[in-house]
Amino acid sequence: MESYELVVIGSGPAGRRAAIQAAKLGRSVLVIENRLRVGGVSVHTGTIPSKTLRETVLNLSGWRERGFYGLAYRVKKDIEGKDLGVRLTKTLDYEIDVLEHQFARNGVETMAGAARFIDPHIIEVSCADGETHRINAERVVIAVGTVPHRPDNIPFDGDRVVDSDDLISHTRVPRSLVVVGAGVIGVEYATIYSALDVPVTIVEPREGFLEFIDREIIGEFVHELRNRGVNLRLGSSLDRVEHDDHGDPIAILSDGRQIKTGMLLYAAGRMGATAKLGLETCGLEADKRGRLKVDPVTCQTEVPHIYAAGDVIGFPSLASTSMEQGRIAACHAFGAPMPPTPQFFPYGIYAVPEISMVGLTEEECKQKGISYECGIARFRETSRGHIMGLQSGMMKMLYFSLSRT
Repeated sequence: MESYELVVIGSGPAGRRAAIQAAKLGRSVLVIENRLRVGGVSVHTGTIPSKTLRETVLNLSGWRERGFYGLAYRVKKDIEGKDLGVRLTKTLDYEIDVLEHQFARNGVETMAGAARFIDPHIIEVSCADGETHRINAERVVIAVGTVPHRPDNIPFDGDRVVDSDDLISHTRVPRSLVVVGAGVIGVEYATIYSALDVPVTIVEPREGFLEFIDREIIGEFVHELRNRGVNLRLGSSLDRVEHDDHGDPIAILSDGRQIKTGMLLYAAGRMGATAKLGLETCGLEADKRGRLKVDPVTCQTEVPHIYAAGDVIGFPSLASTSMEQGRIAACHAFGAPMPPTPQFFPYGIYAVPEISMVGLTEEECKQKGISYECGIARFRETSRGHIMGLQSGMMKMLYFSLSRT
């Protein structure tokens, strides 16, 4: 039985950063990935594919030039699924090559297979060729990421009723699109396809969405979406999905309204990919969404030698944040000087248009009783905004002193 000072389960942003950090500390490291190639959800179905799809759509549609040349301007007149897939394949191959090189350069070993705890220190790996290996792990970082939440009452078929993984695996341009769920993933894909002039409807049971973003910014964002013809069905939940005589999905909402569409994307949440890890054998228990509880400063679980980082521990589930969590976990695991835990993590949402922020929102300042001043710059009033032909967009800054509170 082979032994390693650190075994990392998962090779997404959190896993790769933890592995490379531990290797740089001179530790023996093994990364176990259940896909045939490294990269995790981030490379194969998440961050990289969705951002590549976004960039491809913006380029082919001529979106960035429409401020000058009009809403009808397009670089390519008829955009098809194959147009979206070509760049996607090239980008993913490149990202995987870079990651494999980083692992090799730092002496990180990798193994393709499904990992499962036998006891707190023994991990069994089932490989695609049928072989089984047992690994002794002095310390473990669980960075398995998430999988789409797929309720039993939704008739997923991978073509017309899909989750976000299906959407990337089989790219096509639907006649119209209904997106169920106005979280980060749902909003990103809804606006990407809207940039292709696909009629889009967003269904969200809450009265608002992206609550962690400043409300004034969301107000501007909603105004932009409505100008583009995106329909927002807030406060309405999906009751069921039926099909018409031609096989097209019909979204039946809780208030009785029906929306016929060419494709329905169900993006209402994701689950931590922990169901098959055998957590019960090592003293851990995931919550009902498959997520693990950790110390927010060290990323350490209730079992001292086991850490968890990335999307599997929940909000904010962003690649940049996950990488920092992985590094913190590795440093703490081996007693290395830890970087100070940031008070605020930056958030980036790659919608069209994109949204980013760091720090407190205006609403949070009011709730905390913090006195502040607010400054806003409209893109249309800046030289760069004029050069780019932008008529919307803004930057908002809050000024305050925490020492006075």
